[in-house]
Amino acid sequence: MKVTVENKKGLNKDLKIFIDKKIMNSYMDEKYEEIKSNVNLKGFRPGKVPKEILKRQFGKAVFGEVLDKVLKETSTKALEEKKIKPAGQPKLDLKTYGEDKDLEYVLSVTELPKVEIKSLENIKFDEYTVKIDEVETDKRIKEIAKNQPNFKEVSPDTKAKKGDLVSLDYKATVDGKDFKGSEGKNTQLTLGKDLFLKGFDEQLIGVMKDNEKIVEATLPENFPEKELVNKKAKFYCKILSVKQSEEVKINDDFAKNLGAKDLKDLKTLISKQINDEYKNSLDQLSKNQILKEIEKIKIDEVPENLVEEEVKVLSQGMSEEEAKKNKKNFEEKAKTRIKTGLILNEFGEKNQIKVTEQEVQAEVQKQLRMMPGQEKMVMDFYQKNPSALASLRGTVYEEKILNLVKEKGKANKKEISKDDAEKILKEAHKRDHGEEKKETKKKSSTTSAKEKKPPTKKAKSKPTAKKTKKVSKK
Repeated sequence: MKVTVENKKGLNKDLKIFIDKKIMNSYMDEKYEEIKSNVNLKGFRPGKVPKEILKRQFGKAVFGEVLDKVLKETSTKALEEKKIKPAGQPKLDLKTYGEDKDLEYVLSVTELPKVEIKSLENIKFDEYTVKIDEVETDKRIKEIAKNQPNFKEVSPDTKAKKGDLVSLDYKATVDGKDFKGSEGKNTQLTLGKDLFLKGFDEQLIGVMKDNEKIVEATLPENFPEKELVNKKAKFYCKILSVKQSEEVKINDDFAKNLGAKDLKDLKTLISKQINDEYKNSLDQLSKNQILKEIEKIKIDEVPENLVEEEVKVLSQGMSEEEAKKNKKNFEEKAKTRIKTGLILNEFGEKNQIKVTEQEVQAEVQKQLRMMPGQEKMVMDFYQKNPSALASLRGTVYEEKILNLVKEKGKANKKEISKDDAEKILKEAHKRDHGEEKKETKKKSSTTSAKEKKPPTKKAKSKPTAKKTKKVSKK
């Protein structure tokens, strides 16, 4: 195989590839031998069919298969030999080909530009740690305690009031007849929440333990027995207990119920939990700073074919007129994205960063936790959309690269208070929101283009208090 590079225009190159007919014939002979051992032709024993007969019978198909194989193998070898990394799919132009002929073709390729990544090891960014005041920890624990139900049974002669927990057995009828699902045992209702049937709770206000009470309520639109929808039912209730809520005492027992060893351990865990909430958002700010610094790194030329593809993505769903109007803006945005992607990818390759299947699945599980009740839908989406899973893999890959850049870079470490953290995040959110508004003005108000994978991720605003029953130890 002979390879010569011709017609060099910046990143665009033509590779002229020549394969001697002897090599082509050896590929053909190899294929005919493979066919001979498997084909059954009338009048010939297996494996004894003459080559000329096989040529007449299968010649065109064999040459087509061999040509396809040789083109794939030699084009890959040619690119490796000339150390060319293609940006996108190369174009192939056959010049000479045929049985018992030399093969000659031209591979037109756009090369990925040379990227300088050494400066990434000196990249500067702010790295924050949040000092959590004990007052903040106590405040969070009180919030958790406030949301922990703590009901204690009252004396039998105490009447139930709004906010009390009433336990009851019931048997219901419609027009004096039983129906499917008409009985309930040890049903618990917090009076005033109206979570059972509309108007049911208020009829239990004033009941006491061991009372019997008839409650009337209309069966709802979503009642399983359709013929009973909107019909009035009588519920014959037997009150089992009345419980009133008490203020939760914040002590070691309370801490143990939340999964901690004792109150001191709970405070440590809660302090870490608050810190982690801010840390994730502040870490993202650091990564955004890194990405902004990467955008400043110069690349002489960005492949035009990649820019065109990215512009198509950005203008997806727009009318021809809208796309034309925004073309210049989209081209600049596309170049920035592609440049950032090329630099990150080069850094990832140089540092042999890989993404394992376990890491991809861990990211899928993370998304499942973020969408409770829709787990099956999310799983089905990724199973039916390999491109979405590939995009997720790309996100994990980028995250690993940014983490390594962060490790190797020069961090300006700052210890800040919770109030400072909130201020920084609020300003970042306001700034990002302002940029989004500007971007929206440039685009049409009717259509927004869906993006494959943005090079930056927006910093979260002030994290909200998590009202959880268990505190996880990490």
